[in-house]
Amino acid sequence: MDYRRITHIEDKWFASMHRLMQEVFPPEEVLEFELWKEPLEDPGIRVFVAIHEGEVVGATEYRYYDDLQVAMTDFTIIGKPGLGIGRFLYQKRQEDLMSLAAESGKKLVGMFAEIYDPYRAEHHEFGGIKPMDPFVRREVLSHLGYKRLDFPYVHPSWNNDGEAVTGLDLCFLPTDDNVHELPAELIVTFLKRYYSVLSNKPESWHAMIERLEAQETVRLLPL
Repeated sequence: MDYRRITHIEDKWFASMHRLMQEVFPPEEVLEFELWKEPLEDPGIRVFVAIHEGEVVGATEYRYYDDLQVAMTDFTIIGKPGLGIGRFLYQKRQEDLMSLAAESGKKLVGMFAEIYDPYRAEHHEFGGIKPMDPFVRREVLSHLGYKRLDFPYVHPSWNNDGEAVTGLDLCFLPTDDNVHELPAELIVTFLKRYYSVLSNKPESWHAMIERLEAQETVRLLPL
């Protein structure tokens, strides 16, 4: 299996990846094809596909914020069962992130991720791909060490229509298992930067940020 980075929409593998995203994720979670041009060319956004026998069978997008010493997993797609795609993408992503941190002479503190809560979110089929089932994904990510940040989470729709998307938790995978809370300032700084590309944010998102700004720390709870 090959791990290949995509840096422009003309890449022959990008169309396949985008189709896979549309099959797996709800419409409000997928940027239109043309809108991917700038993100793919952004050196801070790392988009990789897993290629098996000439076919895109998985993909992941993530970012590393050198000044914050944290990363963010935008998405991970497992397109087929029985190929070990999830483990492959996880290992390759970790190797890449550790390399980026080493280059800057800093230590990776951990990685954020938005994770569906299947117990309260709308039902998502995720293209009928069983490894993408939200119950399965949540348990796998818990096994990896992700923990839920203790506050009600909403995020702006990627349609940039001002709608709030709920049914997810903001989670964090600390590099140090002994870390049980995060500075609220770190979370606020990260969220403001991550969603800076969306100009039309819902009021509930701004209210969430204001509540976080009034706190010193946020607990990490079991997922």
